[in-house]
Amino acid sequence: MAAAEGGIIGDGRTGANLALGVGLFGLAIGWPARSRAAGRTGRSRTRGMSAIGLGVVGTVLAVLHLATSSGGPGTGNGLVGAALAVPLGLGGVFLGSRVLARLRPAGRRAGG
Repeated sequence: MAAAEGGIIGDGRTGANLALGVGLFGLAIGWPARSRAAGRTGRSRTRGMSAIGLGVVGTVLAVLHLATSSGGPGTGNGLVGAALAVPLGLGGVFLGSRVLARLRPAGRRAGG
């Protein structure tokens, strides 16, 4: 009864909240790794790859939730949360790719 009234997170919002959390975690890992990439440590590479992986997972979860949800915004099924999770996940992918681009050797940056 309480789930129908919106007092408890129901099944509709769980997928969106999961996508939001994963996308936000990807951003949280990618942001400091980007600023520390100048140190060229192995940890920066690992964090960059983790940010990319989490960003992709968050984006895929959000898109799947958007594709399978019924109703519209404001119905309690998490559409707005999933729509916000897409740019968060893509931001994690972007930051992780920037970290890896900074860590590449200078000769390989030209794309050849």
